[in-house]
Amino acid sequence: MLEEFKKFALKGNVVDLAIGVIIGAAFGKIVESLVSDVIMPFFGALGGLDFSNYFFGLNSSVTSPVLDDAKKQGAVLAYGSFATAAINFLIIAFVLFLVVKGLNKLQRKEAAKEPPPPPKAEDVVLLTEIRDLLKAKA
Repeated sequence: MLEEFKKFALKGNVVDLAIGVIIGAAFGKIVESLVSDVIMPFFGALGGLDFSNYFFGLNSSVTSPVLDDAKKQGAVLAYGSFATAAINFLIIAFVLFLVVKGLNKLQRKEAAKEPPPPPKAEDVVLLTEIRDLLKAKA
């Protein structure tokens, strides 16, 4: 059983997936920092918006205007944090879209460079027989 697991774990696809997950986690942290440290403060300076502190207190004991303090006081609905997470997701999805689009473009270029393989002799004979049968029926 240990030998089977070793074969499974060392297959190319599993290793590639593990590397992708690790890179994805690091990329997620970069995007999170981009949104929280660059994009949101920029919007905050323009329009006085600070999404990080937008929340509703779900009980009367929540009185603090700061989200971290309000969470300590009771249950809160932090829709500002959700908006930030949604922006993170949209940025990641857009970047992945651009990456996949670029890869597809490269694959199409490579496929266009390769000429189609010549037909096999057996295929030509078979197609000739089919053509002749169709002519006989018509």
